[in-house]
Amino acid sequence: MSNSLATARSSSSSRQRGWRARKRTEASVVTTTKGGAPPRLSPRLELVRGMVIVIAALAIGLVLHLTIVSRLQHNAAQQRQFDRFRVELASGTAPIGPVGDERQLDAGTPVARMEIPSIGVDEVVGEGTTASALFDGPGHRRDTALPGQVGVSIVMGRRAAYGGPFSRIDELVSGDVITVTTGQGTFEYNVSGVRREGDPLPSPVAAGASRLTLITASGAPFFPSGVLRVDADLDGTAVGGPPRLASTSVDPAERLMAGETGSLWALALWLQGLIALTVAAVWSWHRWGRSHTWIAFTPALLFVALAASGEAVRLLPNLT
Repeated sequence: MSNSLATARSSSSSRQRGWRARKRTEASVVTTTKGGAPPRLSPRLELVRGMVIVIAALAIGLVLHLTIVSRLQHNAAQQRQFDRFRVELASGTAPIGPVGDERQLDAGTPVARMEIPSIGVDEVVGEGTTASALFDGPGHRRDTALPGQVGVSIVMGRRAAYGGPFSRIDELVSGDVITVTTGQGTFEYNVSGVRREGDPLPSPVAAGASRLTLITASGAPFFPSGVLRVDADLDGTAVGGPPRLASTSVDPAERLMAGETGSLWALALWLQGLIALTVAAVWSWHRWGRSHTWIAFTPALLFVALAASGEAVRLLPNLT
């Protein structure tokens, strides 16, 4: 009887020792997994991880581009435009419209300096109103007269991105002064009113007079809901100018709230680069570990994502 009890106790003790040994082994495996390389995921989860990385990089790149990089880009472009326009004004070579045999000015050519003291605007106006032309600042619509010339002059500007030069024009009130300097002199306009979609149109411009219309997007920043216009009439005598383009000849990309699709190929190339970097980052995650992957790939992913977002912004409405 005593032998049977001893045998049972020995067997129970052996089972307990075996159970403890298995637990220690499992704990060792878990510790090794946590402290070493991460466990491999299934192909489906690897694909999901890669997609999350691509989407996150694009989203972060787009937000950084619209809120920070675009403002820096706008400021640098405005300084270059101001320096160029000042020299052209001093030398008497500032453009006043199409040149030669009615050849249109190149997109981005500085044509005017606009100052609106009441809302702190001091911007050089470039020729053209495509999304990329408005990266540098407000743009003059090609089929309208230049400011100071007889007729209606339209200047379009962004509401929020790239410095948002026209972010506050809705604050203008009747009587506020807009000063515009071109190659033909300095002109002062008095604001007559602010219009939103559905509001009554202003009276037609009188013969020989000049009107300036500023246009931007309405609604919350980066989420346009319509178009906002500010009309101002010239206080003084308008000057003549060369013939302008017919409205039907204006490129669709220069119209209100239009995007630009001519550089989709560049966006596609940057996206391919982002996908290639993501694949390399996932491989590095398993080969080198997390810390090495973050250090090696984060700067590259952000750079490519910013470049891709810069091309993607061209697709957004030009008044955003």
